[in-house]
Amino acid sequence: MRRGRLGRPPGTAALQSCLQAGPGRRALVYCPCSPPPASSLLLALSLSPSLSFPLSVSLWTTGISGKSQVLFAVVFTARYLDLFTNYISLYNTCMKVVYIACSFTTVWLIYSKFKATYDGNHDTFRVEFLVVPTAILAFLVNHDFTPLEILWTFSIYLESVAILPQLFMVSKTGEAETITSHYLFALGVYRTLYLFNWIWRYHFEGFFDLIAIVAGLVQTVLYCDFFYLYITKVLKGKKLSLPA
Repeated sequence: MRRGRLGRPPGTAALQSCLQAGPGRRALVYCPCSPPPASSLLLALSLSPSLSFPLSVSLWTTGISGKSQVLFAVVFTARYLDLFTNYISLYNTCMKVVYIACSFTTVWLIYSKFKATYDGNHDTFRVEFLVVPTAILAFLVNHDFTPLEILWTFSIYLESVAILPQLFMVSKTGEAETITSHYLFALGVYRTLYLFNWIWRYHFEGFFDLIAIVAGLVQTVLYCDFFYLYITKVLKGKKLSLPA
């Protein structure tokens, strides 16, 4: 049976809408603390010319992987294309539009507005090695062989590995700026909280989505080494640097 998706941050109203979605709907509830796919500071600064101009020559995009941000833009676009076919609520629709808009705005900031500070020489991960396998897997392993369902599944698979270009960039430079470290930690916590969300839903709703759970576990595992370095170095006021 094909099951739909809600795909919005939860709250009381959001949770009620999930429960009212009806049997058989995969109403994914996203964690309220989930950050946009890139630094909200960059987005806010881009909307304020008086602030963004002096910072355009600073280190705001240094250490940020543009390729990871492109992958996040693809993730949210593929996941939320159902906003044209499935109307849940005005809030739900607005959040989908905001996620997509923030994703592409961030890509524009990195490759255009703050291009001078973007370190493309170290952002060299071959993203086709992530996009092609996850696309093939989405065709082979999904809940229902329909266009929107395949796109949703593809977005789940791709999001689980979209951070790899960023982690690869950190491994090449051997270190990360403090603000970059905080951003990566926030992303990691966001994905880890997904797991608690699935546990909560299984316990209280009897809902279980193996695809989403496995994808969440994969990405959490990818962050484990970074979490260790963040806790042992950044939280102690040191700059994150990889062991020699």
